[in-house]
Amino acid sequence: MARIFRRRPATYVLGERVKDYPAYAPESQRGRVLRITEIGEPVLHTPARPVTELGTPELARLIDDMFTTMDVAEGVGLAAPQVGVDLRVFVYDLTDDAGDRHVGAVVNPELELDLDADPEVEDEGCLSVPGAYAPLERPGGATIRGVDQLGGPVQLEATGYLARCFIHEAQHLDGTLYWDHLTPEQQADALRQRDEKRAEVLAQRREIAIELEKRPAEYPEAPAGGR
Repeated sequence: MARIFRRRPATYVLGERVKDYPAYAPESQRGRVLRITEIGEPVLHTPARPVTELGTPELARLIDDMFTTMDVAEGVGLAAPQVGVDLRVFVYDLTDDAGDRHVGAVVNPELELDLDADPEVEDEGCLSVPGAYAPLERPGGATIRGVDQLGGPVQLEATGYLARCFIHEAQHLDGTLYWDHLTPEQQADALRQRDEKRAEVLAQRREIAIELEKRPAEYPEAPAGGR
């Protein structure tokens, strides 16, 4: 009987394979939980500013807090405007269809879509529209170019779920939400889902923060964006 070799999933930090990576990124362990901005708040609908000072304690703290906030919200990506900061930074931590984990923080990213890749339709949601999902077609591939928080060059090529994440987060930095790609009927349904599930989603975020021994973020009773 032939021996069957099974490929072990790998973890990639900014595209570089690593070993013995923790369940929660080190940044997440250090950071604080911030309130996630909600659709309608101006910071989400305005292009973010480039980061001009790299390697600063302020930038490191922002990235730590973004990782923590993303994990508490059970997200796979988060852009700085989603924590109320109009800077071109996003973080991500997800497992792709092959079982590989991808983690990182990209500063001043530039997005290049692979329009030759077959488009893919998947349900997509956004932490800034809590509880709502809609089917959305995206290009099947993308490349992100930018720098890490110290200024080192970053180039990440992605397909499938990872590409969808990169596209979603990079577009956040241009003031575009997944919501903006939906039909009016889908937008109305997304708001209906949000209204039905928001309280439950926010309660879950609070519970996870407490489990992780983090101070939960405080949210207003009604969406801060007014929609």
